[in-house]
Amino acid sequence: MSDATKCNTENWYASWFDTSYYHILYKDRNYREAQIFMDNLTHYLNLPEKAKVLDLACGKGRHAIYLNQLGYDVIGADLSENSIAEAQKNENENLHFVVHDKREPFDQKFDAIFNLFTSFGYFDCEGDDLKTLSAIKESLSEYGFAVIDFMNTPHVIANLIPEETKTVDGITFHIKRFVTDGFIIKEIRFEDQGQSYHFTEKVRAYTLEDFQRMMEETGIYLLDTFGDYKLKKFHKNTSERLIMIFK
Repeated sequence: MSDATKCNTENWYASWFDTSYYHILYKDRNYREAQIFMDNLTHYLNLPEKAKVLDLACGKGRHAIYLNQLGYDVIGADLSENSIAEAQKNENENLHFVVHDKREPFDQKFDAIFNLFTSFGYFDCEGDDLKTLSAIKESLSEYGFAVIDFMNTPHVIANLIPEETKTVDGITFHIKRFVTDGFIIKEIRFEDQGQSYHFTEKVRAYTLEDFQRMMEETGIYLLDTFGDYKLKKFHKNTSERLIMIFK
């Protein structure tokens, strides 16, 4: 299938992330681990006090809220209007949330931009991911750092669970996972109140080499890579995460 053909498909993330079911399925995510990651990351980057931080694709803003608690001036941005409406309940003088397409640069500069927990590679066209990288670059201050926390694709594919059933809040989710056309696909089916639902998650199976190529293309300098939230060394086949620091 050509890239042009892929571009015409519906944007799965626009509908799935805006549903309450997305948040039900993933309600048990390890947020303490995420906070430890933020602690390690901000310490490693040595961000100045009250640094301007952008949490790009922030969802309901849990990590942006925590970054604000660490003393930073934070903006959380996400395409999901429902998630942003929920996040805005937590706003204060130094914490704001906006609906934003990550392919578009901001009209202000940030000391750090975080794109966390595999919220990259959703687009059908690689050109949109290149636009996202360019937008991140344009939104960074002269001395700013950006971080993309992505899955480590070879490790994920090697350990893919093809079928799984998970019951949360009385809803039984039937999940299938497979790799096709350079994407890792997750099919999610369930019933609720007599109605059947079907959603698809689709993330491009980028490797470190793919990111290096795209970063070179967009004029970004990759500074460091880590393999987990404790910032241990990245190992291509065994690391759970691919965490990239760049400017």
